[in-house]
Amino acid sequence: MFTKQSVNQFRRLIALSLVASLALSFSAQAQKSYDPGASDTELKIGNIMTYSGWAQAYGAIGRAEAAYFRMINDHGGVNGRKITFISVDNGSEAANSLELARGLVQHDGVLLIFGSLGTETNLAIRPYLNEQHVPQLFVDSSSTVFNDPAHFPWTMGFFASFRTEGLAYASYILQSKPNARIAILYADDDAGREYLAGVLDGLGPRSSSMVVSRMSYRAADGSVDPQLTALKASGADVFLNFAIGPFATQAIRKAYDLDWHPLQFIANASLSTAAFLEPAGLAKAVGIITNARSKGWLEPQARSDPAVREFVDWMQQYNRDASLRDQNNVAGYERAEALVEVLRRCGDNLTRANVMQQAAHLDMELGMLRPGIRLNTSPGDYQPVHQLFLMKFDGRGWVPIGAVIDPGAAN
Repeated sequence: MFTKQSVNQFRRLIALSLVASLALSFSAQAQKSYDPGASDTELKIGNIMTYSGWAQAYGAIGRAEAAYFRMINDHGGVNGRKITFISVDNGSEAANSLELARGLVQHDGVLLIFGSLGTETNLAIRPYLNEQHVPQLFVDSSSTVFNDPAHFPWTMGFFASFRTEGLAYASYILQSKPNARIAILYADDDAGREYLAGVLDGLGPRSSSMVVSRMSYRAADGSVDPQLTALKASGADVFLNFAIGPFATQAIRKAYDLDWHPLQFIANASLSTAAFLEPAGLAKAVGIITNARSKGWLEPQARSDPAVREFVDWMQQYNRDASLRDQNNVAGYERAEALVEVLRRCGDNLTRANVMQQAAHLDMELGMLRPGIRLNTSPGDYQPVHQLFLMKFDGRGWVPIGAVIDPGAAN
């Protein structure tokens, strides 16, 4: 028989037990979890960039990312932690990248590797980073090989793939110039071959009759002039210039100097006006078509958009030595903004596994992405951006010529 006193004592014991249980639960939730590169005050982020060598123009991306992180630090960091951005130069040589990645992980103790540039570079370091369970996040290459979470769960791409670009151009050609004779210049590497495959897939059964010439080049060649002479001789009236960076510049200039004026397309990687079109000569680039994801920012009317105005203000305050006409600054800004959001969502659980967990569940906009283009990931899809739009160079800047599309959706 329970007395009233014993019942009250029992109730007090239950209440005390519940309070203790809740206290332990809240204590566990309040615990901070850190992997190497994270602490109460710091987040170490590693990066491999091309600050020298043939691809040095892309070093602007790394400098923009560093500038963005300086802004974040000036505003208190990410959840109170300052970012230490350790960006190293591989001299545009992918063969140097594995040693650099090991140094960043083993010597510098970074939490993750972010935004490293180039397909070959990222392929070189991917096995090591996955073996070590170190995030290889927002790879600066649009190759589809970096969307393979089943085999490489620690590696994630960012923008629409090279194949998607090729599909978009093929679709445009079929609609606007169905009897085209097409010449293609592409790099003799994984990225170049993916561009080529996207176009051929997009043209479908008509590819064999429409593509009249295709030629590859290697960075070690130093020049694509011989290829341009041969491509012109094919009689093509459409030129898919999939050369990258300074080689795209050479091809634009050489085609014009040869008095060859086909409808020309260039890769997204080569669209920077300051880095690649101005060296070719703006008059020689008139009419070229490319694709993009970002809003325009050079025209005064564009700055009525608060996100564009914020970007321009950031350029003036944190990246003032860079050219506002260089699209590479926007690319670095967007990737850095996405990384900061991932880190913010991690809260105090700053383990490498949680970084990938947060990155694999994104559904968000970035201020400088054109409306209709957003980051969207899942554990089975590690390509955050699938959409793009086409635009044409008018001699001064890029003018959109269509709506936002997802060319890969039906393929």
